Amino acid sequence: MGDSQNLTPAEQIALAREQFDGGTDFSLAVEEEFALLDPETLTMVNRFEEIVEAARGSALEPNLAGELIASEVEIKTGRCETFAEAARLIPLRRTQLLEITDPLALELAAVGTHPWAAWQDQRIIDTPHYRRNDEILKYVVWRNNTFGLHVHVGIKGVDRAIWVCNALRNYLPTLLAISSSSTFIEGVYSHLHSARSQVFTKMFPRCGIPDAFEDWNDYEGYVRFLYDTQSIDEHTQLWWSVRPHLAYPTVEIRICDAQPTAEESVALSALIYALTARLARAIDEREPIVWQPRRLLEENFWRAIRHGMDGELIDLEGKRVVSARQAAEDLVAYVLPVADELGVTPFLKLPERNSAQRQQALHAEGVPVFDIYKDIVRSVRPGTHV
Repeated sequence: MGDSQNLTPAEQIALAREQFDGGTDFSLAVEEEFALLDPETLTMVNRFEEIVEAARGSALEPNLAGELIASEVEIKTGRCETFAEAARLIPLRRTQLLEITDPLALELAAVGTHPWAAWQDQRIIDTPHYRRNDEILKYVVWRNNTFGLHVHVGIKGVDRAIWVCNALRNYLPTLLAISSSSTFIEGVYSHLHSARSQVFTKMFPRCGIPDAFEDWNDYEGYVRFLYDTQSIDEHTQLWWSVRPHLAYPTVEIRICDAQPTAEESVALSALIYALTARLARAIDEREPIVWQPRRLLEENFWRAIRHGMDGELIDLEGKRVVSARQAAEDLVAYVLPVADELGVTPFLKLPERNSAQRQQALHAEGVPVFDIYKDIVRSVRPGTHV
């Protein structure tokens, strides 16, 4: 959810404009969030501060961050100039984190929700940023014990960044369906494929799929309105599923559930990266892109939350219903020209069954939830295949 904002609103907005206009295309960074677990009970434990202390002086320290609650940790690739670099760093960062957590007798899990941990047992970490979020959101932030994967992609030009965000909105439900990994939550089988999205995006203000903006001036006017009306006091309080980041010249895609394996994280990040680059190229070449109304995108968003890759999505331009699998395959085909150009194609791979599908299949077979989650925990370690 980000660090505290140290600049004034005017300074933050001016900095963002300057950085986007002076930025470079298609750098990237990937962020992954993990639950911290007791190795015996697999319940969430509030031990983030111990990880911070143990990581001091290590290679991981600059790429380690807190994320709201003390039973969660985030790792970052850091800025990468190519996707191949990110693909190398995603499993490496997991290995570096495990080198910290193993001696502390902690386990990790990377799916969108914990199956049974109570939100009442989780402690907000003691930083100015998260104390502020606790102050303004209360119950809303307390309930957000969720875990995601975020991808930042460098985009040059302020208007171009807005237009890429507008275009990405159309594909957010498909990306969520592909990534869905959170079917168990608060001790219940939710029947959802992404309970994380229901908890996070439907409770937080300024969250989920945003409206389209005409250009940077239109977007900046909205952000200034929020500051001027005391609706926000930090730019990170725009929690949308895709946003132009005001501290870095990147478009940040935040729709996806956390991924159990490093292999799945790499493949999903590759698709997001290639899609963002493909849309930037389409904008440059003046390909027609319909910025679909939010009300229609919400229909697909709900379908992805409820049924994931087992369901159907609406082809909004064709006004027909297609399987989520077909939508995902069509998306891969759409990005291939740019994926080839950027060396991403070797990393593109749709899962035969994603985590939510695997969890639901095991549940249908009568496998206990503890055992399902135990397999998820085991799969965090790089080299694990499912």
